[in-house]
Amino acid sequence: MYLQAFYRASSTMSTIAQNLATVTDHINSALEAHRTHDYRARLVAVSKTKPAEDVEAAYAAGHRHFGENYVNELVEKSLQLQHLPDIRWHFIGNLQKKNCSKLTTCRNLAVVETVDSEKVARALNNGWLRNGDTDDELDVFIQVNTSREEQKSGCMPESVVSLARFILDECFGLRLRRVMTIGQFGYDWSQGDNPDFMELLRCRDVLLKDLELEKLEISMGMSEDYAEAIRMGSTNVRVGSKIFGARDYPNKKLEF
Repeated sequence: MYLQAFYRASSTMSTIAQNLATVTDHINSALEAHRTHDYRARLVAVSKTKPAEDVEAAYAAGHRHFGENYVNELVEKSLQLQHLPDIRWHFIGNLQKKNCSKLTTCRNLAVVETVDSEKVARALNNGWLRNGDTDDELDVFIQVNTSREEQKSGCMPESVVSLARFILDECFGLRLRRVMTIGQFGYDWSQGDNPDFMELLRCRDVLLKDLELEKLEISMGMSEDYAEAIRMGSTNVRVGSKIFGARDYPNKKLEF
């Protein structure tokens, strides 16, 4: 039994390492194909529903940035893996005001990618100033609902300037780094560039102009479209199943 478990764990570690290398190669190829872009793209390995051992396997392969969708799962994994000194956690799920305080107790929380309202920004700021495990500011992205789909989270494009201004002026524990969108699922790229990604680029340009910012990066692209997103300027992509394999969603009550 012990040997079977050992070989199974070794096989999983090897598969995750190989998958990471493949995705990283694809990202580098996308960047190389568009060398006129002066940027690099960070890979966030989405580990939701996966055991802490899988995260540790990816960490052993050299990866450091991991994304989680559920507050409870993220906080639990951060405690299980607090012995990994430079792991960087990204929260990438829908975030409600009531969960912000608990989220900020996460060890090695580096980024919250889904700020979409002033009330969430305020609660996150207050939680971080009270609970954060570092004196540094917490990096945040504004999530924009570029497709204007009712079932999706994110502020509307016309609200992004006021939300960004609120974060910059009122949330001294937060540091605005990027704007983010998920975009339409299953977009047919034969029809041209994804209009949701184009809308996010427009929102970024408006923010740079109206708020006189020097730099604001773009986060868009997931497992099925990260190469195209990088081509269009994304500096942060989220990939899960292509690294950790298909997910198993147990029946559980969602916490947000």
